[in-house]
Amino acid sequence: MKKRILGFWEIWNMSFGFLGIQFGFALQGGFMSRIFQTLGAGKDEIPLLWIAAPLTGLLVQPIIGYLSDRTWSPRWGRRRPYFLIGAILSSLALFFVPYSPALWVAAGFLWILDASINISMEPFRALVADKLSESQRTYGFVMQTLIIGIGTWVASNLPWLVSQMGVSDSADLGVVPDSVKIAFAIGAFVFLVSILYTVFTTTEYPPEDMEEFEREKKEKNSFVSDIVNNIGNMPTTMKKLGVIQFFSWFAFFTMWSLANPALTEHVYKTPAPIESSYDMSNILDKEAFDIENTAFQKSSNSVGSAMGVYGLSSMAFALLFVFYTSKRNINRKYVHMLSLSLGGVGFLLMNIVSPEQLKYCFILIGVAWGSILSMPYAMLSSSVDPKKMGMFMGIFNMFIVIPQIIAALGGINFVSSLIGEEAINAMTIAGISLLIASLSNFLITDKSAISYQPTE
Repeated sequence: MKKRILGFWEIWNMSFGFLGIQFGFALQGGFMSRIFQTLGAGKDEIPLLWIAAPLTGLLVQPIIGYLSDRTWSPRWGRRRPYFLIGAILSSLALFFVPYSPALWVAAGFLWILDASINISMEPFRALVADKLSESQRTYGFVMQTLIIGIGTWVASNLPWLVSQMGVSDSADLGVVPDSVKIAFAIGAFVFLVSILYTVFTTTEYPPEDMEEFEREKKEKNSFVSDIVNNIGNMPTTMKKLGVIQFFSWFAFFTMWSLANPALTEHVYKTPAPIESSYDMSNILDKEAFDIENTAFQKSSNSVGSAMGVYGLSSMAFALLFVFYTSKRNINRKYVHMLSLSLGGVGFLLMNIVSPEQLKYCFILIGVAWGSILSMPYAMLSSSVDPKKMGMFMGIFNMFIVIPQIIAALGGINFVSSLIGEEAINAMTIAGISLLIASLSNFLITDKSAISYQPTE
């Protein structure tokens, strides 16, 4: 089927739901560690508490990709039913997670939240390949990145903004501040509304041969064996991209799980107070704890706002390439290589910056993030069978979640301990990891993956 060239607003509409998805991811990535610390988690325990995120992605995305490849409704299409189901579940989880009364409850909500976000997210990647001709795919993935950047910046600043409006950052021991609760409620609302916007403004192409589509659905009724077979037969370019993804996502998982303890301690000099160090029955000790806890909560707001800058710079990256790729082709390989290098430098500079300079580190990291969300998918979509696009996008997620699982199970604690016990060492490891990812782009040699190759 020859796909027509879509205009800016059509691609915007089909990508707009990613605003809500990124609200969910930004609030989760920027503030779950803070919630864990507020509920009593030590910084060495945080990566393991985060294991829910990659594990749910490993399980959910290939399954949803497989199912959405085999779904068709004349009214709802192929991918949109999954957008909607994931949005409803994610919005509920976002609203309730900051009300967690105990650490295990918050960890449980993270499982639900991440699984639900993945139900919505995977079909969005496949939708770009479904709807756009190969000449527009880089444009489509960059448009998604632009919207993701907007969502990251706004959502990361929500607790700070709510605090500036007079909502308290202080709370009793083991209670999440109201500023965070309200921010998560806003995130839940935006998530649902943005997904609904895409669902009702976007149409999908039906299967090219409906009879063959129905026959294949009946024949292929064992998704486990299909997924396993496709993992074994994944294209060579996909395997090489997997190496790049491994080191890229190891770095970003390290940032999401450990940036708050690392930066509040090293840059802001306001580490989370340890309850066992205080006699809470003593008024002076309790007052001292409250002062330090409020300072920690405020610096956590500042870290969240600084992290939001990486959303802003990824948005600028995407905006530049939206305009450029709408008219011209780019070398995806070298764009990705340079972007990852800049992000690696951003992480390394965190060792020496002041609180006022921290945002410049995240500007560089945002360039890497903008590329991570677009270039690998554009390269992948030119290398796989269009009929299996959803499944391969889901399988590709393995290269995202496996490094996160390794990091969560102690990998990041072990590697960072090799250079010292300071929390900031985790950010150093993240920087080194991104630089390795950058160099791994030399593995990509397929010309159709590197740039669009027009057919005669």
